[in-house]
This record gives sequence, C-alpha cells and structure tokens, in this order.
Amino acid sequence: MLLQPEIPPNTGSIARLCAAIGVRLHLVGPLGFSLEDRYLKRAGLDYWPHVDLRVHDHWQQFATEHAAEHFVLYSARAARSYLSIAHVPGEYLVFGSETRGLPQSLLAGREDATYMIPIVSPHVRSLNLANAVSIAAYDALRCLECLPTR
Repeated sequence: MLLQPEIPPNTGSIARLCAAIGVRLHLVGPLGFSLEDRYLKRAGLDYWPHVDLRVHDHWQQFATEHAAEHFVLYSARAARSYLSIAHVPGEYLVFGSETRGLPQSLLAGREDATYMIPIVSPHVRSLNLANAVSIAAYDALRCLECLPTR
C-alpha cells in the first residue's frame, strides 16, 4: 500500500512488481499525479491490465475499510530491521511518500509494527521507494514460503 505517492515512475515500477508477484496494489491519496500520467504508464509498461489496483481517496477511508487487518509499516526512522518481521498471510505492507515517508501521526503508537530497511552508508538517508517495496515484498513472500523454488 502506498500512501500519497508522488513520483509516477516509482508507482509504475511498483505496479509492475505487483503484477509480477500477484499481489494487490493499494494507492491511498491524495496522489501526487494522475493515474493517466505517461511516466506512470511507461514504467508499468504493458502490465497494467494485470495489476490488481485499488485506489482510496485518503488514509481514513483505507483504514476504515481494512480496520481488522494487520499492517506492517516501513519507515527510515524505525528502530527495528525488516529482518525481524514475523509476516502473516494477508498483511498490508505500508509505505509513505517519496519525500515525506509515513506521517508521524500514523507511526505514533505503532512502533511494534514499524520497521526499516538497514542502510550501511552514513551518506544515504533512505532508499528509492520502488527499491524498498521490492525488498519488503520479496522478503514477505520468502518468509511466507510463497515463492517458487525454480
């Protein structure tokens, strides 16, 4: 789930990833672009018909519709590594916008469900959103033993 994504090519790449691994993509607005954006479409190539896409106007709408669900939040400011997550089937991987990340109001009180992807270099603050989503998604599939072994 992407909360207020801003950069069309990132979202297009993430949509392509979701099509490749067979998971639903939730976009929660306000979006920083139109879903008709040519860069969004180009990054997703011709895979868009295979993306199970759901769009929500705002976080409250998404949270209300999925109140009983398990959320795993990703933040560069988290204290715990994603490598310690005990993934469960049906959980939602939640990522914030490229420039702001997840809002503090959403992270507050959810420290036990918030994780970061370790960065070794002191010169890098965060990873590209599409890269972070790829790391997290494939790790969740690996942990849940949902990846083919070939």
